[in-house]
Amino acid sequence: QLQLVESGGGLVQPGGSLRLSCAASGFTLDGYAIGWFRQAPGKEREGVSCINYSDGNTYEQDSVKGRFTISRDNAKNAVSLQMNSLKPEDTAVYYCAAGKAGTGYVCYDARQGYWGQGAQVTVSS
Repeated sequence: QLQLVESGGGLVQPGGSLRLSCAASGFTLDGYAIGWFRQAPGKEREGVSCINYSDGNTYEQDSVKGRFTISRDNAKNAVSLQMNSLKPEDTAVYYCAAGKAGTGYVCYDARQGYWGQGAQVTVSS
């Protein structure tokens, strides 16, 4: 069974850190674009940070540059999102997605494939 399993969400105070992980099972991430997307209540789902698993090409939304880092974990067939200096406006359900890389637009490619179940991230004091 092909699936993505997310872990690492939770509640954190402003300025704190969380690490999300997205592990693939049933397939290898080589040749895939993997992305982290988020959706806050009443808002559309948006791309946060995406990566080409094979060549490491990345994209980051302007609002998270310098705070969030996406990385590959080859040993675990997984992708992580390290989130630092979290702000209340980062509160959302975070989803990972993996799609065949091909267009060069990593978030676009990721959207076309498999999706994880989502992980709640809440930033609040």
